[in-house]
Amino acid sequence: MCASANAAHVGSSLSVIDILSVLYGGAAQISPESSANPERDLVIVSKGHAAAGVYAVLGNSGFFPLDWLIDYCKDGSPLGGHVTKGLVPGVEFSTGSLGHGLPFGVGSSLARRLRNLGGRIFVVMSDGECDEGSNWEAALLAAHHELSHLTVLIDRNGLQSLDTTEGTIRLEPLAEKWEAFGWHVLKVDGHDHISIDDSISKAKDDPRPTVIICNTVKGKGVSFMENQVKWHYRPPSGSELDAALLELPEVP
Repeated sequence: MCASANAAHVGSSLSVIDILSVLYGGAAQISPESSANPERDLVIVSKGHAAAGVYAVLGNSGFFPLDWLIDYCKDGSPLGGHVTKGLVPGVEFSTGSLGHGLPFGVGSSLARRLRNLGGRIFVVMSDGECDEGSNWEAALLAAHHELSHLTVLIDRNGLQSLDTTEGTIRLEPLAEKWEAFGWHVLKVDGHDHISIDDSISKAKDDPRPTVIICNTVKGKGVSFMENQVKWHYRPPSGSELDAALLELPEVP
């Protein structure tokens, strides 16, 4: 997809793909058939630049025909470079400008409480996105209102646009920051599906909102992309694509 379009955040998509696969694979109660149910779980992908990964998962989960992926990021295609609600089934909120997904998730959680509606709210964030002050305002509000059905999953790959996260604006101690804001904090291997699924289940048992810090690797699965900031926004081409596909395991 990324090579064909000559665009996309392939490194970011590979770091978050396991988190998305677990959510859409059953951890979140949402499916193409339940997409109109007002009590369905919501998955809000705040790191909207990882659209290629989101679309791959949605397509393989039956939200739209797989042949849509062929036209990813091309003129006239519904699958743009950042996830867009209204054009793509399964996308609950348009994102790309960072720092908006969590505030929307908090508002959605409060709205459901006022309407006596069930369902969980999941927000998938990047770690660099934690630089945004709007997220910390939303985090305060969520803890104050004890939004126990709100779960944030942070794709903690340690890199952002031009540098490491710690070299841009230091985030550590990240877990302690969220704890100080009143959140239930869990840490997992963000590429271990069982651990991710278990942590999502554990979040149900705490009266506080939960943040799951998922330790990941940017460009996971392709040796020359892993932990390389240059692959934040660079599509593979020619021999790079061939080499990457050889390293990635085929999934039946």
